Amino acid sequence: MTGHGADASAPPSPDRYLVGLIGEGITASLTPALHEGEARALGLDYEYRIFDLLELGRPAGDVGALLADARSAGFTAMNITHPCKQLVLDLVDELETDAAHLRAVNLVVFDGGRLRGYNTDWLGYRDGLVAGLPGASFRRGGQIGCGGAGAATAYALLSEGAERLDLFDADPRRADELAARMRSRFPTQVVTTLSPQQLPPAIAGASGIVHATPMGMLHHPGVAFDLDLLPPEAWVSDVVYRPLETELIREAARRGHPVLDGGRMAVGQACASLQIITGIQPDRDRMQRHFRGLISAEERSDTGKGGR
Repeated sequence: MTGHGADASAPPSPDRYLVGLIGEGITASLTPALHEGEARALGLDYEYRIFDLLELGRPAGDVGALLADARSAGFTAMNITHPCKQLVLDLVDELETDAAHLRAVNLVVFDGGRLRGYNTDWLGYRDGLVAGLPGASFRRGGQIGCGGAGAATAYALLSEGAERLDLFDADPRRADELAARMRSRFPTQVVTTLSPQQLPPAIAGASGIVHATPMGMLHHPGVAFDLDLLPPEAWVSDVVYRPLETELIREAARRGHPVLDGGRMAVGQACASLQIITGIQPDRDRMQRHFRGLISAEERSDTGKGGR
């Protein structure tokens, strides 16, 4: 396994980068534009292609064959998203330490004849957390949602020194499984799971709350918890970025809470992937501006069509 973080064992820079994304329902992904835009600004010859399993008529189990085809075609690296992140674990030759702990790979780099697996989701959230909430306390975090995104956010919070992290999920088994994994990685920190009855007092005692469920997306409106429970100084973070200003983020900001929208994590993971792929440090602020411009254009287009 390689070391900790996005700087670990960056590959040598080729003259041209050919990168792809494998997943389901990803034809509208902003990742290609985000990668290619920053690569152009860095003076790199960089092309990013989409491999949507639904469009290709391929099952998730074909991810290994798609990776083999990409390597044969001269690709530099492949990003991986739902539903293939766990499937790739057994396909790589080298697994970066954090990806092993998270049991998920969202970036595969072709290094000669070897496949190296990374997880930049947690890096993206961590970097967004630090940049987007300067001076915030991460001492006691609460988290609602323990799926794939929730694993990355929990890992990031504990990596940033959270003394206690309270986890809640509608599926208690999922919360228990994530808590067990986090305890094994962070044995000196307290990771608990909450029942529905325990959730309100945990929110009332939190220095910040992470929301990591689909609620708040365009077709899943709503707010996952009662904002009246939050201490006045507590921060609120959402992983949803379509829309960028979810009802949770909008209402929390209106009440004066520091907020972190899901765009920070989306940009952060792309920035970390780009750095690993190229060995060059991208301009995170420039990528953030580009991303927000893409989202704004998308929302204006949707509004013009009679919807958001």
